[in-house]
Amino acid sequence: MLRLVRRFHLTQDPKADILSGLTVALALVPEAIAFAFVAKVEPLVGLYAAFFVGLITSVFGGRSGMISGATGAMAVAMVGLVTLYGVEYLFATIVLTGIIQVVAGVFHLGKFIRLVPHPVMLGFVNGLAIVIFLAQLGQFKSGDAHDDAGDGEQSAHSAIDVIFNGGWMQGEALNLMVGLTLLTMALIWGWPKLPKIGKIIPAPLASILIVSALVIGFNLDTRTVGDMASVQGGLPSFHIPMVPLTLDTLFICLPVAFTLAAIGLIESLLTLTLIDEITETRGRTSQECVGQGLANFTCGFFGAMGGCAMIGQSMINIKSGGRGRLSGITAALALLCFILFASTWIEMIPLAALTGLMMMVVIGTFAWASIRIMNKIPREDAFVILLVTGVTVAHDLALAVIIGVIVSALVYAWKSAQQVWAEVGTSAEGHKVYKLHGPLFFGSIANFRDLISPSNDEENEVVIDFKRSRVWDHSALDAIDALATKYQDAGKTLHLVHLSQDCQLLLKNARDMVEVNVMEDPQYGIIASYDRVVDK
Repeated sequence: MLRLVRRFHLTQDPKADILSGLTVALALVPEAIAFAFVAKVEPLVGLYAAFFVGLITSVFGGRSGMISGATGAMAVAMVGLVTLYGVEYLFATIVLTGIIQVVAGVFHLGKFIRLVPHPVMLGFVNGLAIVIFLAQLGQFKSGDAHDDAGDGEQSAHSAIDVIFNGGWMQGEALNLMVGLTLLTMALIWGWPKLPKIGKIIPAPLASILIVSALVIGFNLDTRTVGDMASVQGGLPSFHIPMVPLTLDTLFICLPVAFTLAAIGLIESLLTLTLIDEITETRGRTSQECVGQGLANFTCGFFGAMGGCAMIGQSMINIKSGGRGRLSGITAALALLCFILFASTWIEMIPLAALTGLMMMVVIGTFAWASIRIMNKIPREDAFVILLVTGVTVAHDLALAVIIGVIVSALVYAWKSAQQVWAEVGTSAEGHKVYKLHGPLFFGSIANFRDLISPSNDEENEVVIDFKRSRVWDHSALDAIDALATKYQDAGKTLHLVHLSQDCQLLLKNARDMVEVNVMEDPQYGIIASYDRVVDK
């Protein structure tokens, strides 16, 4: 039984996972409420989402120790649908979102997260850390301003707008909020250094308990979780979304569902990759896609807004010692218990304690090393880091990652295109020989055409040796065919040597010019857009 538990990664340290889960649950409450406000739904819709997504992904997901719940990135994408059509359409959309994510997992689409370059990952981490930081600044505003921000149109704006839309606390209220936040941060930093007790109770949990006790004991007038909204509620009930089962409904929900599915999977898989690096373990991307899909599918039938992985809460969990699935399960069940039985106590927790906790998450999440290496890495990589960070803060994570990957791919293609060159010589038979070096693909065919041309050759017989080159795609094959036609029209003989068997099969005009050497010809696959795909 113990072997099965460990294989399932349920837990190897029950005490650490349970205490860490309790800490995470406390941090989930204000986040879920805030994101519910952003999506313009009731607070319980966000809290139920945190419960279902957290529980189901912890059981069926591909990464132990990762925390999922209602997130701001998905909430922003929901607000337009809720505003125009109502919350029932949101629930139907969340069901479709879950189905799309499960399909992505079944077809192993999660593996493409490996194509995200490291500079994009750094930009993702830095951007998300800044977004979390800016979100916490909202806690330093008066209650009316905070509520207005949740109910207004600000949710469609960038995260940085929180700095400019006013409503800041003044005087004693601001001083008390700042002081309690700094005290929480100091406790989290210093608690592990205490002998014995510092290792028994996780620092985040201890800091929340201590600051809460101070606020309650001295009756300090500061904002609490209860000032945001009531967290009291009953058990979530099964609820089929009340929408017309028509094609019009499908056309309304499906585009938003694809957007939510993409945002959820990108954020979840990037968070999974980050935790893999921190813990030096390996999560399963396809299984995580299925887990996220099952969670969102369930949310749609229980009146919850759906969600995905949360980098902030995941970092709290990892830093508090939570490594097994039990930590996420504990967080979800504890959150449900808060809703059912302990709402009065949870509403008494000062927001300053949770703000200080999240501020420490920001410090731990931001890749400070990326600042030091900016002048040591290629300028293109530094640009990508800044670009992804900026777009994440100004717009959203999914768009930032997509732009970052595209820019990185274009930079790579441009650099690779410059690596094509030819060594010119003469064979024993007196033929002119071009020994081609570098990859031949859509980006480098212009250089290839400039290097080799019948007008440059006085000899009647020319050899192009591909031994040190590699043909990558259809564009390269087409360029070889076009070159062969030029030599034929010029009345010259062209010999193509050391081309792979796949190239020989897919060439049209130049096929008869290939000289086969079974012992020396390379064996590799290419991807071409004729009538088939070869990929060995």
